[in-house]
Amino acid sequence: MPISSMTGFARIEGHTDTSAWSWELKSVNGKGRDLRCRLPGGLDHLEQPVRERAGKRLQRGNVFLNLVLNSTQDTNGYQVNYDQLEKVLKLLPELEEQVPKLSPPSFDGLLGLKGVIETAKEELSDEDQKTLEDAILAGLNTALEALVTSRDEEGEKLALVLEELLNDIAGLCEQAGQLAATQPAALKARLLRQVSELLEAAVPLPEEQLAREAALLAAKADVREELDRLAAHVDAARELFASNEAIGRRLDFLCQEFNREANTFCSKSTDLELTRVGLELKASIDQLREQVQNIE
Repeated sequence: MPISSMTGFARIEGHTDTSAWSWELKSVNGKGRDLRCRLPGGLDHLEQPVRERAGKRLQRGNVFLNLVLNSTQDTNGYQVNYDQLEKVLKLLPELEEQVPKLSPPSFDGLLGLKGVIETAKEELSDEDQKTLEDAILAGLNTALEALVTSRDEEGEKLALVLEELLNDIAGLCEQAGQLAATQPAALKARLLRQVSELLEAAVPLPEEQLAREAALLAAKADVREELDRLAAHVDAARELFASNEAIGRRLDFLCQEFNREANTFCSKSTDLELTRVGLELKASIDQLREQVQNIE
């Protein structure tokens, strides 16, 4: 299973003998799966099958499913919405009290009010309605496939970025390991210098005591355990890339472990060069985690 992004877009259009429709699907990052449907009036009963179809194809992300529907039938002229007209007429006495000098409404002014004049359309037969709904749901399936393809294509680009960041992290761990190997000798030399300065170089420390103190300092500053864990996390991330399942949540958790080890590494470091590598390591891990937020 290739890495899939949670970001994607798809638009599909279609028509029947009576209507034209279009699906517009958009998905963005999300901690879970949030499906938001927008359907025209009269098609609310399709929301459940729409959610079921989308749920089978998408595991994570905030997904917006918008359906636009237009009739292609010829209108049968116009008709007066008497209920709407009656509501307007009932308001006139109140308005006359509020505005005494108000001119009486004109006939064409009343008819021009929104909702008073409506286009008369022929109701669809049961057969035409079923044909329309079947076409809309079939179009949704096509739109979902297009959305998945869009997310997969985005995921392919994302995979290259993630692999490059993992290579950077692995390289920095190797560089840190080489620096860490020189730490015991460097600590011993620094300890000797500090003690000599403290005693004004008059009484040198015994070699055995110096070695013991240096060993204690080296144990406290030993970052090899953190580097081993970081290397193991790199291997674990690459195994996830090759797995056959959605990996976004697991990668997000793994990035937290990356960050924890990097923080411990930096807190232990007593060498400027090693600290510099640790800060670069933290920056690469932050970039990795930022990109992982896009993965399904």
